[in-house]
Amino acid sequence: MEKHSAFDRYSRQIFINEIGIEGQQKIMAAKVLVIGAGGLGSPVLQYLAAAGIGNIGIVDFDHVEIHNLNRQVIHTEKSIHVDKVKSASAYIEELNSSIKVTGLMTKISTDNVDGIIAAYDVVVDGSDNFNTRYLVNDACSRTQKALVYGSIFAFEGQMAVFNYKGSKQLRDLFPEPPHPEDIPTCDQYGVLGPLPGIIGSMMAMQVLKIVTDLPVDFNKLTLVDTYLWRFTTIEF
Repeated sequence: MEKHSAFDRYSRQIFINEIGIEGQQKIMAAKVLVIGAGGLGSPVLQYLAAAGIGNIGIVDFDHVEIHNLNRQVIHTEKSIHVDKVKSASAYIEELNSSIKVTGLMTKISTDNVDGIIAAYDVVVDGSDNFNTRYLVNDACSRTQKALVYGSIFAFEGQMAVFNYKGSKQLRDLFPEPPHPEDIPTCDQYGVLGPLPGIIGSMMAMQVLKIVTDLPVDFNKLTLVDTYLWRFTTIEF
């Protein structure tokens, strides 16, 4: 494999005045944990790895299925029945061999969440259920770690940054999780493939802004309606 310098690889980021060499060094030194290697995790992992985040952790307990492939774009037909963590790690290693990837095939629980997030600077929640979202949110609040949150359904998505330098968290927006029976899911109603790409890319952008100390929108929830093509920001 042909060797390239970091400057060669990341020059189009370094050329941005607000990033520069110092910003790229911060990106390469950052430690980011991505929870979920599915619809949202796929674009997040793609762009964080491409940007050069130096240490990426991936947590997922599922395996790749054929119905994932319309939106979980880091996986392929060859990945079917393979653990998502293993498939995602292989994708990152092929894209950017300079990155340290740590995969953990496990389900987030009250017993393990604090230990899992401890080694990381920023946590990205790409999970697909409220139980995990609240577990992760509460752990980030306890340990003062920035949390980038996203969710998707059919044509609609949400994105927010929680607990950034003491900013508000998920429970300030939704104090208690809704009843499971009241929550529409992708398994029931589906999701159009590009939607998680849009929301996941927005989440990855927030991560890069956090680690490079650029301005970050917090105490705000961004709502994306791709059916009517409406982007709305709600302050909370």
